[in-house]
Amino acid sequence: MKITRTDGPPEDLLYFDNELNLTPEQVEDVAEIFNTPLTGAYNWDYTVVDNRIKKLYELGKELNWNGSIDLNWDYTHPEDELLTEADEDLPHQTLEAYEALSDKEKIEFDRHDNAELLSQFLHGEQGALLVASQLTSCAPTYNAKLYAASQTFDEARHVEVFNRYLQEKIGMHYPIEPNLKALLDKILTDERWDLKFIGMQIIIEGLALAAFQMLKSLSKDPLLTQLLHYVIRDEARHVTFGINYLEEFIKTLTPEEIEDRAEFAYEACVISRERLINTKAMQKYLKMSEDEAREFVLSTSANAAFRNFLFSRVIPNLSRIGLLTDKIRPKFEALGLLEYENAPDDFECDWNELKKPLEKFGEIPEAI
Repeated sequence: MKITRTDGPPEDLLYFDNELNLTPEQVEDVAEIFNTPLTGAYNWDYTVVDNRIKKLYELGKELNWNGSIDLNWDYTHPEDELLTEADEDLPHQTLEAYEALSDKEKIEFDRHDNAELLSQFLHGEQGALLVASQLTSCAPTYNAKLYAASQTFDEARHVEVFNRYLQEKIGMHYPIEPNLKALLDKILTDERWDLKFIGMQIIIEGLALAAFQMLKSLSKDPLLTQLLHYVIRDEARHVTFGINYLEEFIKTLTPEEIEDRAEFAYEACVISRERLINTKAMQKYLKMSEDEAREFVLSTSANAAFRNFLFSRVIPNLSRIGLLTDKIRPKFEALGLLEYENAPDDFECDWNELKKPLEKFGEIPEAI
């Protein structure tokens, strides 16, 4: 085992050759160290409370899936076909530069574009894995510790399957987007366990749900569709867990503490709305500068639809747990996001839908 420590994440693409057969001695792990003043908590009252969190924990046990055998890894999408639908609303579909690409170049762009997005999913899931493991230590209640432990396993499985798909089916990793890294750093290194809940269960998981569902609706690869469908089922439970737990806890804080959490949630939403934008593949294939690509993506109807979907989930959840305070509301209003305040939140979930057996390969219903 060889471990190399760095001061930050890699900045270059990493390519994988499926023909390589590396020995353990040839594998190099690249690790970045972070320090956190995490305060753990024992819980000496093992009373089982039969509430929604206990129900979600039981449901997670029932619906565990194995990323190695339940996904159809034997399927490989044809090399001459796009992985995602050539939606006319996607930014690169409306550019003359895209139309000027050869069919081969369009396939290469599609692979890189999806690798860039899926790599951010991978990095985000690793962040979720680390945060969930922290919550297992620092959550003060028995049921929350059990659920956080089960979520840790879920997130490990998500890291596993996104990594395998990127390595085996696309053949490359893109580095983590700097703003996503900054947001994960903030959540991981903050000493307040409830801020980790807010940052991960409400903001990051809400962002993930929106992004996964968007990509699933565009996927032409049935393996990718199946992978995303399974992950979405897990993430829906995670968001519901966060809402149910935080609603009661936030009520125990002082007004100053609540405002502090509300400000953090607002800042995380700003980052999610304006800065988590992937442009490297676009810059390379469409000969655009980073600023040009970013501004173009922000102006597209596809990006607007994604942001609308994201915040129609996040804003009502923040309202439900008490973080749309009178002081913070004008800031969200300036972003045009308060219109989602009265949309359905994720406190109540569709238990019948979550209890359904996982559909097998080729049986995933089309997104509506």
